[in-house]
Amino acid sequence: MNIFKSDSDSHQHSLETLNLIANYDDFMDSITTICDMGCGVGLDLAWWATKTYLDENGAERPHNYKCLGVDLDLSRAAVNTDNMRIMQADFEEYNQNIRADVIWSHDSFRYATNPLGTLKNWNLQMNANGMLVLIVPQTINITYNKPVVRSLPGNYFHYTITNLLYMLAVNGFDCHDGHFVKHPNDPWIHCVVYKSEHEPMNPRTTSWYDLCEKKLLPESAMNSIKTFGLLKQEDIQTHWLSGQFCNWNQV
Repeated sequence: MNIFKSDSDSHQHSLETLNLIANYDDFMDSITTICDMGCGVGLDLAWWATKTYLDENGAERPHNYKCLGVDLDLSRAAVNTDNMRIMQADFEEYNQNIRADVIWSHDSFRYATNPLGTLKNWNLQMNANGMLVLIVPQTINITYNKPVVRSLPGNYFHYTITNLLYMLAVNGFDCHDGHFVKHPNDPWIHCVVYKSEHEPMNPRTTSWYDLCEKKLLPESAMNSIKTFGLLKQEDIQTHWLSGQFCNWNQV
């Protein structure tokens, strides 16, 4: 089930994050390879493929990023450029040693049948210090002071900031220096994290304390775990790419 009314609406939602990323010139200049996992028609991937910069003379130049999309349904692909390629594959299992600087996943991770395995696979596909952008709907929400729970067709798991932090950290993503936000009365969790020096770990044997020792969690989350032996969402405080402060007790 598509949450958005159209592919254009989905892309407009993506642009809220893409345009923030574009403000970081040094980052945009440092990357070469982008992979969109679950790229759909390819509008988000085309944004990366056609991105430009201004040279020292103020002339507009293309970044010419190498852009790869992965999707099971190629019949939907409607956008293509010379530096953009879409592969028909399951993003949970796709393993071609792509060495991505950025893995982008907007409204696709919710379809994963093995989310822990998927994040492990993505981590192994990334360059050192690569960035993962994960945007996924939280399906258990408080909206205007009322509980709202939705189980969408084709979605097998519910995601919250607490279980996303564990799944990301246990798979070697640095959530300590990551960026997270969820706006009040809005279901979307936005995550930007980086591949750390730590390899993906075994979730059966890796505890919250293990992740704290490796400093893979936000400072507020580590304080909550050290105090209570578990992670409380109401204790989590994070910052977003815009500089916005997010108190998860209020979302």
